[in-house]
Amino acid sequence: MAVSRLDVLYRRLLLTKLFIQGWGKPEDFKRIFEFRKIIGDRERCKHLVPKDYPVYMDKREDHFDCHIHNGYFISPMEHLVPGILPTEAVKARFQFIVPKRWQRNKPVCIHLAGTGDHFFWRRRTLMARPMVREAGMASLLLENPYYILVLRSCLKNVSDLLVMGGALILESAVLLNWLEREGFWPLGMTGISMGGYMASLSVTNWPKPIPLIPCLSWSTASSVFTTGVLSKAVNWRELDRQYAINSVYEEEISKFLEYCGVDSFKRAQDLVNISQDSLSSLDHLVSFSGDGEETIRYPRYRVGISGESDGNSSKDALEKNVSNNRRHCFDTLPSKDSATNYQPFSQWESLRFMKGVMDECTHMANFPLPVDPSLIIVVQAEEDAYIPRTGVLSLQQIWPGCEVRYIKGGHIGAYLFKQNHFRKAIYDAFDRFQQKYSNH
Repeated sequence: MAVSRLDVLYRRLLLTKLFIQGWGKPEDFKRIFEFRKIIGDRERCKHLVPKDYPVYMDKREDHFDCHIHNGYFISPMEHLVPGILPTEAVKARFQFIVPKRWQRNKPVCIHLAGTGDHFFWRRRTLMARPMVREAGMASLLLENPYYILVLRSCLKNVSDLLVMGGALILESAVLLNWLEREGFWPLGMTGISMGGYMASLSVTNWPKPIPLIPCLSWSTASSVFTTGVLSKAVNWRELDRQYAINSVYEEEISKFLEYCGVDSFKRAQDLVNISQDSLSSLDHLVSFSGDGEETIRYPRYRVGISGESDGNSSKDALEKNVSNNRRHCFDTLPSKDSATNYQPFSQWESLRFMKGVMDECTHMANFPLPVDPSLIIVVQAEEDAYIPRTGVLSLQQIWPGCEVRYIKGGHIGAYLFKQNHFRKAIYDAFDRFQQKYSNH
């Protein structure tokens, strides 16, 4: 898969680092993984958030083309996993952009935020207000936990990202229930980059057919942090150190990791079978994107599984494959001898632990199949260096019947210049929903 030079250059120019404090508290990981088993079961999850969960509106602004309402509610995460959210994230905030005049229906699309997309102005300016003008469609913009009241991304620990995902699944359910109570229809969800992942996870837990439009995201976030250009922003030095000195991660936390699918780093025979051509290709990328550090280790690894599927595999075949591979997540990892051909053992350990953690909590195959996958339109960039697709299950495999659209260029170029493609996919998914479920 070719990658965009703009993506690589843009990442090189940014100084932001991820997970600067390390993995997070081991006890938080245990609580998150136990809770993931609940939200990974749609039947159990749909009873976690009452349909009459209280939502409050506290401000309204009138503009020439729309009304902008501000609202809030207490995150259900605070009730279900008390104390795991930071204090400032307990109150979930959102902005609701509504047309001054509705057309035949009252469609609303919930937009979840991407990495670094703080507050509401980007989504409001680039997506929500154009959607009011173009389609008479309202947008609800939910603020990410950890982004509230801060100007830069505040994911200081790996565990923060996992908590954020769980919170957004529950908070999206609150908003979908509230919008239904208020008479809005049809409802859908979208997001760009990390927002696309979070919207996808949220829809897997919604018990009704719903349009889903994930943009610039894919089937798992694990490759984003281990092989994509964003892996350069990860504080691997601190992660290595903590993993090496604290045995709890391998001896206790690893036992909670259940996803061992065909695209996992745990397939040792595939992972270590890396050709010189692949290494040379990645070395060229790394030399272009280097930030002056003495080594650039982590983007060097690729899973040696052939590229993406054509999407013809059935869900049953996928579930059988995943089921056959569900065992203790570290049983089939590379030996120390094979790992040290590339880097010190503790660094290899932290890399594969990251892969296991991210697959456990973000891999779409670990969550229920959306009620109607034909309402899903995925928009991907052909040369996306942030969201590697090589060696991971495609969304067509996991969600048979979904549509994937590709646009030319990379992640950054698509975000800056091609949001009209995202909006078109939203309109098409909503139209598809109304054609199938017009007897609402």
